[in-house]
Amino acid sequence: MSQNPQRTSRVRIFLNGLVKENPLLILMIGLCSSLAVTTEVVNGIGMGLSMTFVLLMSEIVISLFRRLIPNSIRIPVFIIVIAAFTTVIDYVLKAQAPDLSKAMGVFIPLIVVNCIIMGRVESFASKQPLDYVIPDSLGMGLGYTWVLTGISAIRELLGNGTFLGREIFDPAIDFLNGRFPGLALNSYQPVLFFTLPPGGFFVFALFISFNLAINAKKSRTAPCPAAGCGTCGQDAPAGCAAPGQGAPPKAGETGGFPPPGPGVPAKGGPS
Repeated sequence: MSQNPQRTSRVRIFLNGLVKENPLLILMIGLCSSLAVTTEVVNGIGMGLSMTFVLLMSEIVISLFRRLIPNSIRIPVFIIVIAAFTTVIDYVLKAQAPDLSKAMGVFIPLIVVNCIIMGRVESFASKQPLDYVIPDSLGMGLGYTWVLTGISAIRELLGNGTFLGREIFDPAIDFLNGRFPGLALNSYQPVLFFTLPPGGFFVFALFISFNLAINAKKSRTAPCPAAGCGTCGQDAPAGCAAPGQGAPPKAGETGGFPPPGPGVPAKGGPS
């Protein structure tokens, strides 16, 4: 049974935001909040879900009205739409989760000018229909959320010895001392470095390095494509172009572009 190409495309868009085009690990935008609020897991989850809500609703509205928004005033319109949903989530957090709202401080209102939302609205939502916009916003938002949560977990665990506010190391140490009295383990001493901004940069760098290492391993183990030699970095077999150049088009081909119509010059030809 053949797969629906549109469904496959939507799934690919969603997965791109999670990993392949992750806004933090790959695109490296919206970094301020990722380093400022990730001292505790609850903060990372709260910030990530707030961002996902604003991104989803903003992309939906912009996509629905994309043909009605004049190009000359599109940026102010985008900012107004984003600000409206940012205000909604800000007031909801203040009413329902005041401690979380206070912990994240100014970074909830600053969602208005977050590069991730503005970038996706401008480059994607304003040009694509609704059925593509929804998986894009969810993928980007959840990709942002899982990275924030991962950074927060490491920083909270090593910096405070807790996870979601619960002690982790001391109960484990007490259990080991009770079962093995000869160990005489001391209580866990939190590493203050991980609660400070340099600790955030360090953990974030570890995430980026780990992601780059995985991508490099995948590129080394990927099979050489049947066409377009040189794209994988392996030695080009006989008859193929040198690595980085790609295979030249055969006679009658146009290098991946559709053949020109009547009266239209070929790509690269005289006009």
